[in-house]
Parts: sequence; C-alpha cells; structure tokens
Amino acid sequence: MATEAGGLGPEQQARRRIDRQLEASGWTVQTMHELAPNVACGVVVREFPTDTGPMDYLLMVNGQAVGVIEAKREEAAERLNVVEDQSSRYANSALKHLGQVALYFVFESTGTITWFTDLRDPVPRARELFQFPRPETLARQLAEAQTLRARLQALPASAPLGPTGLRDCQFQAISRLEASLAEGRPRALVQMATGAGKTFTAITSIYRLLKFGGVRRVLFLVDTRNLGEQAEGEFAQYLPQDDNRKFTELYTVSRLTSSHVPADAELIICTIQRLYSILKGEPLDEVDEESPPEGLEALRREPLPVVYNAKIPPEFFDAMVIDECHRSIYNLWRQVLEYFDSFLVGLTATPDSRTYAFFQQNVVSEYTLEQSVVDGVNVDHRVWRIDTEVTRQGSRIEAEELIEKRERLTRRRRWQQLDEPLDYQGTQLDRSVVNPSQIRTVLQAFRDGLPQMFPERVDREGRVEVPKTLIFAKTDSHADDIIRIAREVFAERNDFCKKITYRIDEDPRSVLASFRNDYLPRIAVTVDMIATGTDVKPLECLLFMRDVKSRNYYMQMVGRGTRSLDADGLRAVSPTAKGPKEGFVLVDAVGVKDSEKRETGALEKAPTVSTRDLMTGVTLGVRDEETLSSLSGRLARLAKRLDAEQHAQVREQTGGVGLNELASRLLGVDDPDAIEVEARQRFGLAEQETVTSEQRDQVREARAATACAPINGPLTTLLEELRQRSEQVVDDVNLDELTHSGWEGELETHRAALRRDFAAWLEAHRDDLTALTIYYAQPQRRAELTQAMIKELLTTLRREQPGLAPARVWEAYAALDDVTVKQPRSELAQIVALVRRVCGWDETLTPYAETVRRNFKRWIFDRHAGNRTKFTPEQQAWLEMIRDHVAASFHIELEDFDYAPFDGEGGIGAMVELFGEELDPLLNEINDALAA
Repeated sequence: MATEAGGLGPEQQARRRIDRQLEASGWTVQTMHELAPNVACGVVVREFPTDTGPMDYLLMVNGQAVGVIEAKREEAAERLNVVEDQSSRYANSALKHLGQVALYFVFESTGTITWFTDLRDPVPRARELFQFPRPETLARQLAEAQTLRARLQALPASAPLGPTGLRDCQFQAISRLEASLAEGRPRALVQMATGAGKTFTAITSIYRLLKFGGVRRVLFLVDTRNLGEQAEGEFAQYLPQDDNRKFTELYTVSRLTSSHVPADAELIICTIQRLYSILKGEPLDEVDEESPPEGLEALRREPLPVVYNAKIPPEFFDAMVIDECHRSIYNLWRQVLEYFDSFLVGLTATPDSRTYAFFQQNVVSEYTLEQSVVDGVNVDHRVWRIDTEVTRQGSRIEAEELIEKRERLTRRRRWQQLDEPLDYQGTQLDRSVVNPSQIRTVLQAFRDGLPQMFPERVDREGRVEVPKTLIFAKTDSHADDIIRIAREVFAERNDFCKKITYRIDEDPRSVLASFRNDYLPRIAVTVDMIATGTDVKPLECLLFMRDVKSRNYYMQMVGRGTRSLDADGLRAVSPTAKGPKEGFVLVDAVGVKDSEKRETGALEKAPTVSTRDLMTGVTLGVRDEETLSSLSGRLARLAKRLDAEQHAQVREQTGGVGLNELASRLLGVDDPDAIEVEARQRFGLAEQETVTSEQRDQVREARAATACAPINGPLTTLLEELRQRSEQVVDDVNLDELTHSGWEGELETHRAALRRDFAAWLEAHRDDLTALTIYYAQPQRRAELTQAMIKELLTTLRREQPGLAPARVWEAYAALDDVTVKQPRSELAQIVALVRRVCGWDETLTPYAETVRRNFKRWIFDRHAGNRTKFTPEQQAWLEMIRDHVAASFHIELEDFDYAPFDGEGGIGAMVELFGEELDPLLNEINDALAA
C-alpha cells in the first residue's frame, strides 16, 4: 500500500492525530509494553488484545477499563456509523488479563471526526464530539448512578411541572422542552413572542434542570453585554414556586467579564464573543461585546477556527440556552456552539428558515406575536404616519450659499461658500447632510399629534402628558441632534429627553433604569443598545426616525413596545394613565413600515463591511487575506485624514505602532516571498527542500498574529471616534414642510383625496391651458409641447391649489401604483409624469426622463430596422444629447443649439453639417416620437 508524507499510511496518520487529541485531553497514551499501573488518572492502551482480536485503543480510568476507540482512516469518516457494530463487539469482548469487563464508552474516530456512544444511556445513540472527553469527566460519570440522559428521561415523571405562576404558553414551552430532552434530542427551539416571557421560561427550565434533572452546569449565552447584564438581573430576581429563596441564593451564578471561568458556578452568563475569545485564549475588551455579532457574518463565509481548550473542554456544560439565537448560530459563530457536547436550546421571537434548520426543526414552542395579543399577554399597536417633503425627496442648496460644516464627533464648526449647487436625497439625511428643520418638523408633528393618539390624557388646557417614548436614531450624531431639538420642541429641561447608547458619559444602565422606572426621562433616544431584547414595559410610543432593512431586526424593534403592564405599574411612571397599558403607537416618520425588508441571512452576502466590524472581527480572530487587505486599505485612507495629535493618540494606544505602519503590516501578512523566506528560516530547510503547505500556513498564522496584535477594542473605539470626526453639511437654508401626520388609514384617505383633487383640477382646466388641451383632447399635437406650456401649467397650479404640490401628488400616485422609482427633483418633470398618468398616456407613474429614454430607444430601433439610412456614431452622439435635452425641456427647436451643451460641440453649424436638409423634419420626428 502506498504511504503518504513521512512514510505513514492513512491509518497511521489517523492514529497519530488521535494520539495528539488524547494527550491534549489529559490522557497518557501507552502500548501494552509500556503499561504501568497508577501512572495517571487516564491511560489509553494501543492494540489491547481481546478474544476477538486487538482493539485499536482501550481507555482506562483509575486502573479500570471503561471504553474503546475504533480508529479509521480519514477517508472513512462518512462510514463511521458502519463500524459501530465493530466497536460494540470489542466493547463486549473478553479482555486479555482482565476478562469480561463492561466497556460503556464507545468511540469511532478518524482523528478529525469522532463519534461517541454511551452504552449506559436509556437509548444509546452516537453523537459527534469536537474532542475526546477528559479522563476525570469519565470518572465522574461512572460514579453517577445514572447518565444525564437517563436523568432527563425521568424528569417529566419524577418532578411533574405545575401550571402555577406560568402563562399557558410558558407552561407548554417548558413541558415540551422537557419532553424533547427526555427523548435525547440534542437541539430545541423555543419561539416565543417578545414580551411573552422567554427569559422567565428559560430560567424556570434551567432551575428545574439543575434541581430535578441532575444537570451540573448551564450556560446562558447572549450576544451583547447589555443582554447579559439584563439576564443577570432576571436570574437574581427569580423566585421559584417551590422555594422561598431566589435563584442566586440556591445556585452560584457568574457573568463572565474576563477570561476566568469559575468551575464552581452552576449557571454561567456569557456573550458569544467572550466565549470565543476564551476558547482561543485571547483577551477581549468589553467594547467588543456591545454590538450583536450578526453584522460580522459578512467578513467570511467559513466558520471561525475554534481550537481545543483544556480549561473549558467540550463537556464543560451540560446544557446551553442561546438567547436571541436567530443572530448567533450562523457562519461566524456556529463552531463556538458546536464545540460543546451539550444540549442546545434556542430562544427567539423572530426565527427564520436558518434558525429552524440549525435546531433540526425541533420547535418545542411556537407562540407568535399575533397569538400573544389575542391571549392578552402582549398589546397590539396602531401606526401614526408622519411625512415631510425633505424626508421624502431631500432638497437643494444653491451655489454661493454660505453653509455650515461640522465634525460629527466634536461638533466643531466652520463655514464655507458653495461653488456649485448641492443636491441631497432623503436617504442622506443625518449622515452626510443634516437638516435641523426636518428633525424639528417631525418632532413638532409628533408633539401636535399626541392629543389624538392619547385623547384620554388631555387636560383642560389641551396639554397631554408625553408618554414614555423611544426614538430610533440613525447614528449617535443623529441622536444628539434629536435630543437637542426635542427639548426645544417640548419646551422641557435636560432630563426630559436622554440618550441611551453605549457611547455616553453617564452609565447607560442607570439611564435605562430611570427610563424604565421613573417619571423622567419621558423620551429616550437610542441607536442599537435597546433596539432589541431590552424590557421597558411602560413604553407607549416608538418613533422611527431611521429605516431598517432587516425583517428580523425590525420585528425586534417593534417588540420593544408590545409588553403589557397593569394600571398601577403604568401609573407609577405615567400618572395621567387611566388604566392598564392597552396598546402602543408606532410613529413612522421615515416609511419604515413600507420599505423593503430582507432576511437576516442576506448579511452574509453584504458587499461592504464597516471598519468597526472589520476591526472587531480581527480582534476576535478573523485572519483571512480579504479581511486583512480590506482593513489595511481602510486604515491607510484614515491615516491621511489624521493630524499629528491624532496620530500620536493612535501610537499611544498601539504601543508605538503608527497607523500607516499597522496598515503596511496587515497588507504584508500574505506576501508569498516573505512567507517563503521566513518558513525556510523557521524550519531550517535546505535549499533543495520544498516548503510544505502546512509550514506555510503556520508561518502565515504567526505573521497574522503579530500584525494584528495592536488591534483591540480600545483601538477600535478610538479609530471610530477619529473616523466620525468627518464633516457633515448642515442645511439651515431649506425649511421642511409637513405633508401628512395622522393614523395609517388616514394617510391612504389623504392620498386618495390628493389624487381625486388633482385629477379634478386638471379636468377643470383642460380647455384653458394649452398643455392640458394637448394631453386630454389633441394628443396628435404632442410634438408641440414646450417647456413654456408646462411652466404655465405649473404656475397656475401653484397659484390656485398650492396644496396640490407635485411632490405630494407624486407620493399619492406612487403609493397607488406601488412603484418605488426615484422621484424627479424638477417639479416640471414631476408634473409632466403626473399629467401623463392621469390622462392615461402612462399606465403607471413613470419619470418623464425614463419615458423619453424608452421612446428614444424604440425610435432608433424602428429607424434602423427599416430601409432608412442608419445614423453614424457621431450623429448618434448628437441625437443622445438631443434626447437628454428633451427629457429636461420637453421640446427641441433650432435656436436651442446655440446653448449648452450643443454650443460646446459646434452648435447649429455642426448639426447642419451632420444632417443637412433632413434637420428640420428630423427635429419634428424626434419631438413627436419622444413625447409619445
């Protein structure tokens, strides 16, 4: 048989890998000739003879034979289940010198894949392990009267669950989870609507597992520090039905804030980011636990490489409860979960197809938000819509205006005169452009709408107590603007409106506690910190001033308002409340309810990743070439924007490494020549010897570790602050205008009224405005339509019906036709498209420029398809200029060639030279064809 590198065949290589794994797990590997009594707690003997032939490995604990390992070559991994009978035969064979011994622990392994069966289980079933268990683990398990699976099988009958103190949905979830565990199912999903008590359900289950199920240690896994702190508080407050002591008095609870994992803790709370760092043996700053790891999926498609850690072996936890599991079970983090040989229980309100797949479609609870509202567990909501002109279509700052520019972070201001007009879209608001009037208009509309939203709380003066309101902002800078303007709009003091994010000088937990329990603040503004998973029961308003593209994230945000609250609890923070919380109001100021939502999984295909996420990924161990190269480029670009003082700040944080040097190191990690030289030096290779791929990988890993060493949480925070000092344009020129504020149904009524009134006005003027006469009654004259005619139409509309501004009517028809095309900036272009739609020239609302381009393409095709002479490339270029002119001015005439852009290309003379006598009929043909 041919052998592989080093003269070892496939079987020998598998045994070499198995030996290394066993030794890493604390076993002493020996041959029969080396066997010595009491040499260690765990001894593995190779080729131990039995009456049916030598077994590959015999496991001995404290001198007692306890298990068998059947080794197979790596190519046989997919057939390991086939050799289970062979393993079992050895387990029941008579051992030389020892006789008939019960070998309960049976393994099949290639050194890469390992399967394990405990023959003492009620239903022995093989499961895959990351690594062999430690000998002391098997010693402890042998000393127990029953296996964990046997204890869990007995749990439902030995300690029946009573419904006292539990909602029906909680009772069913716990009962079905325990039935699933009794059947030995390794994974289970608890889907329960936000506000229905997922965490209370989980704590009750954990309490029962620890007290009645013989479970030794449970991990409660979260994906943000905030959720970990919240869970810690809920465990501390939990009082079981059968004991007057709280959970933390009965069991040791530890929330991990460092790499130390207390072995005596029965309940450990940890973020998945910190758990990964512990497995890797690397430090982690708390900053890197602030944001969910969901966005980091885009960094790489293969899982992070988890390695064995003897301090926290795979068997360390008997069960793991994964909070917000829809975010933390996928590509980047999946191996962290699958490292452990434990039962996995997922908690989420918003599962998707991948969530169901990961938990093997074992859904033990499926309690939807709709059902929770019907049951009275949660409250429903109504939608209040706020629309403004700038929100929808942006605006323009004309050339030569003196504008303010400010740094996002420091708010340092300077003034600059514009050389050319600045157009911005609504999507740019609060990022590159800030329009204070837009923020003020939205908040004023919200304030003025409160008496209609909460009519029972209006006093004799017509004032209403502002309900507890959570505003979702786009960025920290946006949140600061909202807070400043909200205090002015409501004429209130500082503590009326506060920010709750990780980046505030105050303790965010203290501000959150005040928002939850005290009268002030009435309004909280957040970006991400309390967008998901945080319980604030008195919330009665959610104001969206940012859009959300993830369906799951949006539902999580909506869930902040669904929690019910009794009358006393609501009056404790909102004294004018007349009864219990019966619902909440979702105030949509950005069209978040209508925007297209995607599944969370689409993040894996995200074309870009933020610099913060890149650095966080590197901190957590991402080392692939694409990530390091991308980060190198980002750092190099940032370095150009920093001044000497800021560069000094960076070097102080990195221990003397400058940003340019750091970028260079990252880029150089994958230099093939450097790796070649370093590998030869490191492994002492002669000139004629070839560097192996394994040696290259080792060198590359070491180079990456060295290059990435300065990157950590504090540096990420510092660079984020420096990066955010980029400037924003402050538009104090264009005042915003409210177009609608009212209940969701009222918005459609309002839009229908706009459409009806606009069509009626056009009909009334069809005989006295030339443009309308052509559109309605004489379409054969469409080639005569000019910009002057359209301007006359627009001027008359503005004078007689200013409420029928084209931008407003555009939105009404866009909603009717369900189109998302970009609204033209020019009112002339808007009104032409609207008139064509009303008069039936277009079936759906279509920007006029798009219509012209479509007609032009058809006209060119028809001419070329006929027998007429085809246009030359130069003629085609001029025709395309004419097309663009018609799109903007509706008509082309000879005198137009004396102006831009035609004059720069030779004007009327060039046109005559190109088209000769055909010029006049050609222009008529174009005017007719493009206006069709």
